[in-house]
Amino acid sequence: MDKLRIRGGRSLAGTVDISGAKNAALPELCAALLTAEAVTLKNVPRLQDVATMLKLIRNMGVAADRSLIEPSTVTINAGELNSPEAPYELVKTMRASVLALGPLLARFGKARVSLPGGCAIGSRPVDQHIRGLQAMGAEIAVEHGYMLAKFPAGRSRLKGANITTDMVTVTGTENFLMAASLAEGETILENAAQEPEIGDLAAMLIKMGANIEGHGTRRIRINGVDRLHGCTHQVVADRIETGTFLCAVAAAGGDVILKHGRADHLDAVIDKLREAGATVTAGDGFIRIRAQGRLKAQSFRTTEYPGFPTDMQAQFMALNAIAQGTSTVTETIFENRFMHVNEMVRLGAKIQIEGKVAVIEGVEKFSGATVMATDLRASASLVIAGLVAQGETVIDRIYHLDRGYDRMEAKLRGLGADIERVK
Repeated sequence: MDKLRIRGGRSLAGTVDISGAKNAALPELCAALLTAEAVTLKNVPRLQDVATMLKLIRNMGVAADRSLIEPSTVTINAGELNSPEAPYELVKTMRASVLALGPLLARFGKARVSLPGGCAIGSRPVDQHIRGLQAMGAEIAVEHGYMLAKFPAGRSRLKGANITTDMVTVTGTENFLMAASLAEGETILENAAQEPEIGDLAAMLIKMGANIEGHGTRRIRINGVDRLHGCTHQVVADRIETGTFLCAVAAAGGDVILKHGRADHLDAVIDKLREAGATVTAGDGFIRIRAQGRLKAQSFRTTEYPGFPTDMQAQFMALNAIAQGTSTVTETIFENRFMHVNEMVRLGAKIQIEGKVAVIEGVEKFSGATVMATDLRASASLVIAGLVAQGETVIDRIYHLDRGYDRMEAKLRGLGADIERVK
């Protein structure tokens, strides 16, 4: 099992390329199942979750290949799809596999999708997906750990519906977007998620011939069409990878340009970094951050986009833990998302958990130690902590990191960090 070894204390400088967004690439790979024509996706990150999704759709009979010349380009052709099923063996490691449900059902009239697995950061029930698709006329049963979905007798398409979810759900919004694109009539999504990845998925579906309005707002309108066609689409830059590198520079100090970074997708995080004392500027296709010395700790509360993202909570907490002052972090999205705290404490952090609130007393330095990653974003926070710790830090179980970060250690090494992967 791979580990990361970090010798901390170096500032970061240079330029880093931000990869395509994992949380956009995964639904867009599923969206390719909606057509029998070829779909080409560019800027697809090289991640374990992407590899799992490609394996999943290949298992259905789909041709899905990375370009030998440009590995970030993937071409998918679902014209020969013969098995509309997502088995447990492939689904258990990745929650995003539930995104296959809507496209398979909408195009083939049936789907068998295992209840998903993934990170152990809290409950993310799929009942909202099931209710929404049922509102569109699907018959869905849950048996032996699988969701079994089909059209009612006599129907050849889903039907448009008004869908209001009990909570804001990103994958639910994405599933409904894809399914409604081939439904009969109009679908209205109320309380829809507004994340940039949803806007990117909608832009891809529109290129495929879908009729969608209002994406990026709480109310999305979809007029179903008879068929969708192939397209070429570039995956949007990963705002969470961008935010992770911004926090790494803010913690370790330095001057770094993030190519392809989208500042307009990270307003809440960038505002906090500026309040902490970092200098952040942005232009067309880049963000630059400069930081020196200990910054000022910042309190924040996670919430749905455009608020402070839960996927950036752990990384900013690492910054707060070595900043000046005391801060509070309130996690409102997932109930188990403080699992990185015990590992940070091993490095010297002073953090107390009180229910959904973490109270962080900034310390002047961390001391290197062996720590263990517990989930994707927790692993990134430990990398940031290791960059500023005195001595050597070893991070175990970094397969979590590989699920969502494209060659993170190589990118950090390019900025001057002393970091290596140990087999």
